[in-house]
Amino acid sequence: MDLRFDEKDYLACCGSTRFAKEMALASPFASLQDAISTARDIWFNKVDVYGWLEAFSAHPQIGGTRASAPTTETSAQWSKGEQSTALATATGSSLQELYEWNARYREKFGFIFIICASGRSTDEILAELKRRYSNRPLVEFEIAAQEQMKITELRYAKLFSSRANGSSTPDKHPTVVVKKAEDRVSIISGHVTAASEASTGKPIQIHTRTRPPITTHVLDVSRGSPASGIDVLLEKWVNTQTRPTFGRTDSGGWVIQGSSTTDSDGRSGQLMSIVDDIDPGIFKISFNTGKYNPNGFFPYVSIVFEVRQSQTRQHFHVPLLLSPFSFSTYRGS
Repeated sequence: MDLRFDEKDYLACCGSTRFAKEMALASPFASLQDAISTARDIWFNKVDVYGWLEAFSAHPQIGGTRASAPTTETSAQWSKGEQSTALATATGSSLQELYEWNARYREKFGFIFIICASGRSTDEILAELKRRYSNRPLVEFEIAAQEQMKITELRYAKLFSSRANGSSTPDKHPTVVVKKAEDRVSIISGHVTAASEASTGKPIQIHTRTRPPITTHVLDVSRGSPASGIDVLLEKWVNTQTRPTFGRTDSGGWVIQGSSTTDSDGRSGQLMSIVDDIDPGIFKISFNTGKYNPNGFFPYVSIVFEVRQSQTRQHFHVPLLLSPFSFSTYRGS
């Protein structure tokens, strides 16, 4: 019995277009297990790092309903079913904690937390998220890819069952044969370099930073707790003819680099791209303190600082200690 599906079917199982095309070319398959064996080989040995990230973005985050990238209706329905146990066991506080840890995870790794959630409670998923958060980025990338393959295999079982009237069933715990994470690191690096050279003729650098070069953290000293919900704006002075000067109105020189809102821990998230070398220049970070405390003394707070040529590889952390009628800051590491 040969079973054939088109690219759209395979894309519903795994959101990588390269993966879907390779699977369509390799079909038809004699059985579900034949398809799964082929899928493992394509996913771990042929799909590059960009294909992995594309597949990750086709999932809604755990506890969410929408993916960050366009996805098929079938994939959205499957995602909802796969998270049904987690949502059924969730409470208001556990969902809030899950949301906060999802945001923290994405800030560190650059993609959403991927886990085969089928049959898992919210507490189980949250515990696994916290455990994996301590991983090195490339190690976590490998683990996320393995979890993506588990999800793909479960979806293949549904796909083949619907076509073959349930005549084929997958192994309950299929064995995934992949290279060790350390070996995959070099392969990932090769994928990134090869893809860059093919499109631009120049290799790109794999960033060693795991967070943006400029970050901030706001603490409300009057309450003794982090200040959440404060809008933060990062700008850079781009006028090469002049510099912002004390006592003079600055106009036409500041350009927005990024904006965010502080989370429950008082951290602003990603205000700029993660790069190894930040361009030297004068920056301004502003906090919408008036919105946070309408009865306070400051409608907003802006801090101007300069990154010199010799400091382009350093990390600049600008924490703000805030109370209704005073604030202080310092250069963190």
